[in-house]
Amino acid sequence: MSERVDRRARSGAARIYAVQALFQMESADQSAERVRQEFQNWRIGAEYAEGVTPEADEDLFATILDDAVTWQARIDQMTDRALVEKWPIARIDPVLRAVFRAAGAELVGKRTPARVVITEYVTVADAFFPEGKEARFVNAVLDHMARHTRPDEFRDMRPRD
Repeated sequence: MSERVDRRARSGAARIYAVQALFQMESADQSAERVRQEFQNWRIGAEYAEGVTPEADEDLFATILDDAVTWQARIDQMTDRALVEKWPIARIDPVLRAVFRAAGAELVGKRTPARVVITEYVTVADAFFPEGKEARFVNAVLDHMARHTRPDEFRDMRPRD
């Protein structure tokens, strides 16, 4: 496997693990540090009877968790603005909430281009909801969030509002 493909696979795995960790933090009311340690010690690249879980970019995983916690109020406000009035973030599926928080952390962090963040998290949503329409919903919400958070990256495209 080429280094670029391996790096991309590790980044994708870090994003999936981050969504799982954010979901766990919310559903089990656990701290980011406790969940991060659990994932780094027992989930990422762990060997089980069924096989080995994927390796991940652990720095990206930790950064997403840290930024999601640090900027959660801002990210939730961004998400609320992107959702229709009848669907505040508290009413949506907790896995989708974790997807929006992880993606929002990357959008706020500005380390990854906005279009890449959108594409990566649409793929993550599709992994969690392969039969549903959630991936299209995630695409629409993240597109709105990204255009308002990083408008300069979308200047070459026609506006959407």
